[in-house]
Amino acid sequence: MLLETTQKYAVDSEVKAKDMIEAFRAQAIEKGYTVKKAGYEYKVKKAKGEIIGERWVVSVTQVFGTLWEE
Repeated sequence: MLLETTQKYAVDSEVKAKDMIEAFRAQAIEKGYTVKKAGYEYKVKKAKGEIIGERWVVSVTQVFGTLWEE
């Protein structure tokens, strides 16, 4: 029985990161899970001191059940 998963996604903007977290929360009841933890981090890629890329990494932990669920 699947109890919990943690998934990570890369998106191009902070707005998309926030929207993705809200989408997981909105779908939780319909898809039979609860969101235990959700957040995002800003990551940059640098070359010679200059930023050449940026991403937001979204992390969502979904709980599907408990070990002793009746």
